[in-house]
Parts: sequence; structure tokens; C-alpha cells
Amino acid sequence: MQAQEQDHGLLFVISGPSGVGKDALLKSMRRRKVDIHFVVTATTRPPRWNEVNGKDYYFVSVSEFEAMRERGDLLEHAIYSKNHYGVPKAQVSAALAAGRDAIMRIDVQGADTLRRRASGIVYIFLCPESPAELRARLLRRREADRNDIDRRMLRAEEEMAEQPRFEYTVVNRTGCLTRAVADVEAIIRAEKCRTNRRQVVL
Repeated sequence: MQAQEQDHGLLFVISGPSGVGKDALLKSMRRRKVDIHFVVTATTRPPRWNEVNGKDYYFVSVSEFEAMRERGDLLEHAIYSKNHYGVPKAQVSAALAAGRDAIMRIDVQGADTLRRRASGIVYIFLCPESPAELRARLLRRREADRNDIDRRMLRAEEEMAEQPRFEYTVVNRTGCLTRAVADVEAIIRAEKCRTNRRQVVL
């Protein structure tokens, strides 16, 4: 019996509360040279000191972002902490059409939007080991003041309540990022071995 040909890519979404380590997880996967297309999100927030435009995010002005949204160039978009975030649709479509798997990180609000607009996507929820540890991580971010952290923690509680809507949960424990990466890679392998493989429709 011949194996079924798989000529289409799969799309994986990493989501979870702010500060849980979505960016760190994907950067670690890049360093491990995981064979997957890393989708670059567009955002209006200013770059952090260690971020590279076009690699970590596309840093754009509010007017540029609005133009992308009006043209229908964004697969999904959301506002978080007064900044706009959106996923350019073209790069995702091109990767999948070429048979490549793709992975992207979006917030919980964006994941909810994507569920209504697309199908066949694998949703992975990245969560902290505890609320206290999430607060500690946010405090270590120098760009966030305590009032902002309080607001983020309130939102994180709401986002954690959405966890059952995701198909997989990966816990990112402090000092154990390698384990979280291994869990995500295991999910990718499992999805590629499904008898009835998902068909992504954007």
C-alpha cells in the first residue's frame, strides 16, 4: 500500500497570554533549524532592543497597518496594549501552496478571529506554570510599568479561560524552554502522521 501523498502544508498557531514566552519558543525553534516556515507578524509597536525588522516582526506605522487592513492583506488582526498586530496573508498562503508547514504566534483574540475565518489550523496554547510566575516574567520586562502589568495580568486571566478551546496545551516552565520546544515539535510530528491530514482553508 502506498502512503498518501501530502502536497500541502500544515499551519500551526502558538497562542497564550502576554509574557508566556511565545517569541522565545519560536526563536529557539529557529536556532534548532526546525524545517518550518516562521510567519512574521506585522505590528505598530516599537521594536525591543534585540528585535530585527522582517525577522521578529514587521514594524510598521499605524497608517501602513491600516492600509494593509483595508486592502485585505491581513489574515487576522487585533489590538493589544494599544498596539496593532496582524498576520500578512500572502506569506502564509505561499508557504502552504509550496507544501511547507508554517507556524505563527498570535494572541488569544487573534486566534479566535482566525477560527471564524479559516479551517484546518492546529491551535497550540502556551501557558505559564503559574500566574505568579507569569507576573514575575512581566516584571522582568523593562518596558512594562506596574500599572501596565496589572492590566496584562487581568487580561491573562481572561485568556487562560480560553485554553479549553485549543487542541493542545504546552506548559512553558521557567528554565525549561527546551522541553516546551520539544513538546511543540512532537505535536508537529504527530499532526504530519495523521491518517486523515488536515486541509487548511484560509
